[in-house]
Amino acid sequence: MAKYYINAGNRISKINKEIYGHFSEHLGRCIYEGLYVGEDSEIPNVNGMRTDVVEALKEIKVPVLRWPGGCFADEYHWKDGIGPKENRKRMINTHWGGVVEDNSFGTHEFMELCRQLGCETYVNGNLGSGTVQEMSEWIEYMTFEGVSPMADLRAKNGHPEPWKVDFFGVGNENWGCGGNMTPEFYANEYRRYQTYVRQYNASMDTEENIDTPELIRKIACGANIDDTEWTEGVLKTLFRHCEPRFHGHADGLSLHYYTHPGGWDHKGSATEFDEKTWYMTLAKAAYMEELIRMHGAIMDQYDPEKKLGMIVDEWGTWFDVEPGTNPGFLYQQNTMRDALVACINLNIFNKHSDRVKMTCIAQMVNVLQSVILTEGAKMVKTPTWHVFNLFKNHQDASLVESHIETKQIGEEEQFMVPNLSESASVDSEGRLQITIGNLSITEDCFVETSIAGFDGKKASAEILRGEMHAKNTFDDPDAVHTEAYEVKLSEDGLSFTVPACSVLRITVEG
Repeated sequence: MAKYYINAGNRISKINKEIYGHFSEHLGRCIYEGLYVGEDSEIPNVNGMRTDVVEALKEIKVPVLRWPGGCFADEYHWKDGIGPKENRKRMINTHWGGVVEDNSFGTHEFMELCRQLGCETYVNGNLGSGTVQEMSEWIEYMTFEGVSPMADLRAKNGHPEPWKVDFFGVGNENWGCGGNMTPEFYANEYRRYQTYVRQYNASMDTEENIDTPELIRKIACGANIDDTEWTEGVLKTLFRHCEPRFHGHADGLSLHYYTHPGGWDHKGSATEFDEKTWYMTLAKAAYMEELIRMHGAIMDQYDPEKKLGMIVDEWGTWFDVEPGTNPGFLYQQNTMRDALVACINLNIFNKHSDRVKMTCIAQMVNVLQSVILTEGAKMVKTPTWHVFNLFKNHQDASLVESHIETKQIGEEEQFMVPNLSESASVDSEGRLQITIGNLSITEDCFVETSIAGFDGKKASAEILRGEMHAKNTFDDPDAVHTEAYEVKLSEDGLSFTVPACSVLRITVEG
């Protein structure tokens, strides 16, 4: 049995809806075949976007989408992807699979996809191989309303009105595929490039305007995993000779971390694994919390008011590709193990929402820890999709104080994990939202919950559960699904059992 304590009266921080963001790169079948099939496809679509995929993504309330990469971003030249499709440049995608990229999905198509999804836009610019002028002109093309060469070009290409760019990444992984830079060199380049990411929709002249929603929020390239030297070097340079109110000319600093059970060279199968590998994977996922604390401590030195958001814009599992598929396409299946990895990460992000302001799971469709898989006209919602569906009520809710008693489980001392993962919030309608996962493969856990600061009247629950290898396939797309679940609410609080290998969402109405 576990005791669970919730103080709903202690509201700690806002859980930004962007914490539930997604990532789509020109990689494998994420964009082409996954999200975009073209207007002439026999697969039902609206302006080239797959209707079934868009509807499934709208159901989980995708709040923000990052594009075009990834490593692809620092070789992407945006003018190749505008204008009549028959005139767009064809190129080899040297990063991912060596296939021909025909640029039929470009700026206009991305903005159309985000319009259909009803989500915010996160565009990643090319600092690694691009120029300041190229980046500046892209911002002008997308956001300027008035007379200018780029605004005129946008209108010529069929879109007279400007779009809204909510977030703009100035480079990606510039410590590696984005240029193999030093942190100081990158930070100085960032300061230069971001100067020309103009705020056409709002003025930066006064302090009052800094946090206005019309502004493009600029994301600087942060660390890979535990590279604190990069974090320290970038922030030291960004904040040098900078007025505090401009918090380093950046609104966010990224962090990338993928879960590999056996390390980069021993990723293992997505579907064939033993109990030892299960716990190893979950322990590696739980390391995300240590990384947030580690980099967050450095950020606190430069930004104690936490105006600079930590942006975990690449996270998720990374296993070996499915047998017989292109190694450069990074296509992997998705099991209950992925569901628990997602549960662990999302609960961690909620718990640290005072610093973590946005995250993007990698990736949206057909690549790495996808929420959707497609094969021709067929589509599958993965166990990870169901976790995002269970957690969506946390979006823009208030994190509340909570603590649960746990015990360490696992088969190796260095890869032990708490048996339970949880977070709780109060949403805009005044409902208490609880998400809790049982990481054990074999042991159910009975939970008694004491709730303070909240007068619960009615409780309902939904659960995702299955054997640890359980997955959805094109032949059996609903093998893993959610269902209603019974919890008991009394004057003393909530009581319920969390089955082994499951993720549970409880809603308490007050």
